[in-house]
Amino acid sequence: MASSRLEINFIRLLSRCESIASEKRGETEWRLEKYVGALQEMLVALRKSPGKPTPEVLTDYTRKVDFLKGLLEAEKLSSPTEKALANQFLAPGRTPTIANERMPATKTVHMQTKARCTEEMRDELLGTVGRPGRLVLTTGLTLTGNCMPLDERQSAAELDAVMQHHHNLQEKLAEDMLNLARNLKNNTMAAQNIIKQDNQTLSHSMRQADLNFEKLKTESERLEQHTKKSVNWLLWLMLILVSFTFISMILFIRIFPKLR
Repeated sequence: MASSRLEINFIRLLSRCESIASEKRGETEWRLEKYVGALQEMLVALRKSPGKPTPEVLTDYTRKVDFLKGLLEAEKLSSPTEKALANQFLAPGRTPTIANERMPATKTVHMQTKARCTEEMRDELLGTVGRPGRLVLTTGLTLTGNCMPLDERQSAAELDAVMQHHHNLQEKLAEDMLNLARNLKNNTMAAQNIIKQDNQTLSHSMRQADLNFEKLKTESERLEQHTKKSVNWLLWLMLILVSFTFISMILFIRIFPKLR
């Protein structure tokens, strides 16, 4: 399906934002924030347009816009540690924005940002300031990068080990969360099966109760009819007995008149 004019403009602006994000920007750079705001408005309009893309494409567009927005919010943080932590939670796009990209530009920007945050964290811990290639220690001693003392090299190695340890912890946490989600899914499916079996048992019990009620109703009608028949026979028997007694009394009076 051919892309609409709105989608073409959205892709062009998104590609431009990714290009700006991949460059090293100064504090006075304002274009990216304005462009991302325009991307959000265009994305809303794109969802409402008649010729909107497929849901998968819209989802990838949303991931890229959210990534750029999160990148801007992370850059506003003051601490390099906070920037690195916020950068860990960013999710870049999964497909290239334009055809000549081998790797999604947002993924490239994500890798560059992670490297930049790691460098800033190392500089903060080692006390590096000023222009590249010079090391200013917290004691005030200035050394060139090529003449780094053994203690500083050990500190750099310890920093790498700490960062690797944190990375391993994050991977372990992600694996634990995945296992927890898998267990939750299994428990949910088991609960659904139990509820389904209970519903089937309840339905069977209700059908059995309805069948028993119908049988009880039939037997009650038969008992009522039998009771009515018994009452009718008893009534006739009483009538016959009364009639016989009455006739016997009259015959007795006729045969045995009153003595004078």
